[in-house]
Amino acid sequence: MFNHGPNEPSATENATAEPPPRLEEHLFCWLLDAQPAQLKKSIPSTDKVLAELGHRLQTNSMEELPRKPGTLPMLMRALSAESADRKHLTDIILSDPALTDQLLQVANSPQFKPGDHLIESVDQAVFVLGLNGIRNVIAAAVMRPMIAARNSSEALFAQRAWRWGLTCARSAEMIARINNDDTSAHFMVGLLPSLAYITIRREVAAICRAQNIESEPEPALLRLALAQYQWATCQLLANIWALPPKYHAWLLSAERPAPTQENWPLMDGLLVGTREVLRHARQRNLAEEELLKIVHISPQQLDQVRAAVLTMLKDGKTDH
Repeated sequence: MFNHGPNEPSATENATAEPPPRLEEHLFCWLLDAQPAQLKKSIPSTDKVLAELGHRLQTNSMEELPRKPGTLPMLMRALSAESADRKHLTDIILSDPALTDQLLQVANSPQFKPGDHLIESVDQAVFVLGLNGIRNVIAAAVMRPMIAARNSSEALFAQRAWRWGLTCARSAEMIARINNDDTSAHFMVGLLPSLAYITIRREVAAICRAQNIESEPEPALLRLALAQYQWATCQLLANIWALPPKYHAWLLSAERPAPTQENWPLMDGLLVGTREVLRHARQRNLAEEELLKIVHISPQQLDQVRAAVLTMLKDGKTDH
């Protein structure tokens, strides 16, 4: 997620520390529940599986790519309107029973619920959370079922990927607010990498089955697949969901950061979110002084972002 390539510049012009491949390795160890040595293990089928994954991405023939939610285009238009109408938004949500049910579950989850009172209707959710709050709940409600575990073999990975995704999304939202940028759009784009991760994991498992590799994919194979194809999968998801062009631009700037670029909330949100979720899980991590050298916020602003995500992580500790 944080690689810049062998000849590319680091995230900031004055960075003195290496951009954090170690942070990515720590993340993969946690997500894949593996030790560093397991991530470096040589797997005979690796090249064949990765070649097939690349082919499926290029030809848009992935079996596990999530379908675009039917109400997403209408929701995107309604939410991006300068004067969003509460009743119109409520009507769109209610037209999709599955989304309505998921939205109420998310709105009442510890990460989003604003108080002790149960939110019992969509109209109440829109009213209580406000338009900015409901935008984030809608994004989470759309993606949550896609990331939820299908079976026991992916349960831990799915649970941790969702937790990581929410933390990165909230971090990107907070940093966008500091920069007077679009907070709700950054929250949604901040969730895409976690959806890409679970999609890649499922696709690799499907390829292994097709190639008569009977066991579950090894952590070392999954690590290479995630690192190599995460951004292409994010862009494909944004494309098939017809997300606005700015989403593609943000994803590209996170994949290939340049010293001259001006928009950093997504990349910084991923860095801060990853470090905080690992810190909360008591995993190997990046030193704070190293983090401050590569993000584009001050120590005081980092404290603000950390306070917001820490509250979410504490509240959502038992919410899977």
